[in-house]
Amino acid sequence: MPPRATRPTRAARAPRPDPVALPASAACPCGLPATYGDCCGALHAGRAPAPTAERLMRSRYSAFAVGDAPYLLRTWAAASRPPGVDLDPGMRWTGLDILGTTAGSAFHTEGTVDFRARYRLRGQDGEQRANSRFVREGGLWVYLDARA
Repeated sequence: MPPRATRPTRAARAPRPDPVALPASAACPCGLPATYGDCCGALHAGRAPAPTAERLMRSRYSAFAVGDAPYLLRTWAAASRPPGVDLDPGMRWTGLDILGTTAGSAFHTEGTVDFRARYRLRGQDGEQRANSRFVREGGLWVYLDARA
């Protein structure tokens, strides 16, 4: 996500406060027509794995929205995973648009998700657009890297 808002840390830092408590009955931040508890909240809690690369992308966006850095690290490919993630507590994620996908289904081992994520930071609206690559590790979808 945006460099100022989220960036890998080079060394251990003080832990960020607990993720934002989002009620299970709230609309899911990822934009799908489901509650957080039935959608990305289930993935964040480890009750279900992401079945596709797109669902992992959506769940990672939601993790940014609720500040769940441990989930972001758990779903990052070992080859590119940083030691930590520095989330800006002033960042408010305001919407996600999936612009396209390639592969990434239950029958694939890799896939891409082209997306636009909108945010508000220090009173300014912004967006990030990227094409993220996902691969399977141990049978689970994980984030590898992104091309802006």
